Amino acid sequence: MTALGLRAAALLAPMVEIKTHHPSAGDPGGNERALCDHLAPLLDARGADEIVIADVARGHGGPGAYIWARWGTPTWILNVHIDTVPANRGWTRDPWTATIENETLWGLGSADTKGAIACALAAMDVARPTDMAVLFSGDEERGTAAMRAFLAGGRAAGITAALVAEPTSRQAAVRHRGVLAYTATVRGVGGHSSKADHMPKPIAALARLAVAIDELAKAEVDRGPDGMHGLCVNVAGLEGGVAFNVVPEVATLTFSLRPYPGFDRAAWNARLAALVAEAERAGGMAIALDLVTDHAPFAARDPERLATWLGGPPAVTVDFWTEAALWAEAGIDAIVCGPGDIGHAHAADEHVTLGDLSWATALYARLFAKGAP
Repeated sequence: MTALGLRAAALLAPMVEIKTHHPSAGDPGGNERALCDHLAPLLDARGADEIVIADVARGHGGPGAYIWARWGTPTWILNVHIDTVPANRGWTRDPWTATIENETLWGLGSADTKGAIACALAAMDVARPTDMAVLFSGDEERGTAAMRAFLAGGRAAGITAALVAEPTSRQAAVRHRGVLAYTATVRGVGGHSSKADHMPKPIAALARLAVAIDELAKAEVDRGPDGMHGLCVNVAGLEGGVAFNVVPEVATLTFSLRPYPGFDRAAWNARLAALVAEAERAGGMAIALDLVTDHAPFAARDPERLATWLGGPPAVTVDFWTEAALWAEAGIDAIVCGPGDIGHAHAADEHVTLGDLSWATALYARLFAKGAP
């Protein structure tokens, strides 16, 4: 165990205890503002010239927040999200109690991404930041309200580069997929199944659409840029009905895809509209299609420059989405790099190694001392 890893672990442990997960069935969720309030004095003690906490309602409902701090006149920013998913089933420990075993810290958010916040604070004890800022923002796991509120507020002026901390296994991600998620809803009249031969069937209509979408995905599996073949289409749910002898009145299909940089969105929209129209004709029912998540793909404008700035982590492509896409959308070039493994995020017994915490602390300290790319 290195001193840097232990220092970061000591800072991480109380953050794990502060619940910031999103609401789920029977659980009102955590409190992003509470973590921001915890972080404010820690940033102040490390010489921040200005600290701002902003309350921002989460995109899917409920209170949220972000905390921003600057040293001098920022030309680059370190961005880490403070929210987590709810605790998945199968935990063998208390998700909100940090425990260290075998040089590994276990706890919800340890990898995704409170560990990176702890590393940033520990790095400030090694090298005082100069002309940079940190943004620890909420609502990343289910929406983008905090990030969009920050970017709209004007404090990003003058920033030319963003380092977005996500669990990348010590690699630097310069490209990743986007996310498009949809619901398709059919409404009929419903009734007794003895009349089913002469009634519209919402579930059957959407089942046709689900199969057609899945077949389209199979046709695309070998297409796309290197490292990003296919569309990662996921038919995630088909809901409706209450009993075997009741024709449901309403049914809903949920599906998603993960488009790659350069994806032809207009062509996809046309193909999807054609599949919906065909399902409507076959089922004799209107289908209401709603886009519920629209996250753009990401590609760094100057990946070589940013990777050189980080000084060593190999540049890679990842499949998971990050808010680097929003920085890029705002005209700020971004790169994604942080401690932990994405395979341990959103899973029971989430954890991060002390070696990763030590590595990230040293990386951030070097960047604080080096300045903008």
